[in-house]
Amino acid sequence: MKSRTGYLIRLGGCPLVWKSKLHTLIAVSTMEAEYIALSMCMRELIPLKRILVELNGVFEFELEGALTKSTMFEDNASAVQLATMPKMTPRSKHIGLHYHFFRKYIEDGVVEVKHVSTDLQIADIFTKGLGDTKFEKLRKLLMGW
Repeated sequence: MKSRTGYLIRLGGCPLVWKSKLHTLIAVSTMEAEYIALSMCMRELIPLKRILVELNGVFEFELEGALTKSTMFEDNASAVQLATMPKMTPRSKHIGLHYHFFRKYIEDGVVEVKHVSTDLQIADIFTKGLGDTKFEKLRKLLMGW
């Protein structure tokens, strides 16, 4: 069964880009599915950071935090560990190289990956059927209420 990826990119607390999409391949573990989701989000984030740098050169607005470091929140501890460790493990070597490209940005300090509790993972609103209580909680976090 294919996993569903959902991610959200915010700028100044406001949603800028969000997506919910089925993976194109079947993941063999939850860690792999979450790692692929990190990679898909980074494919959106890195070009956005480059655009912000160019816009800042023209308009000179205050985006120092957004230009220096972005924080990715991931609720799977194994995916966080794989993204931040300097080498592959025997259990993760099979994941295609096209998913590992973003590790360079983590090593350079451009992007930071932090673990977040599943209860506070806003992107779950894009991937799961949620009960009323959890949906309303995540919607408030999403909208910054």
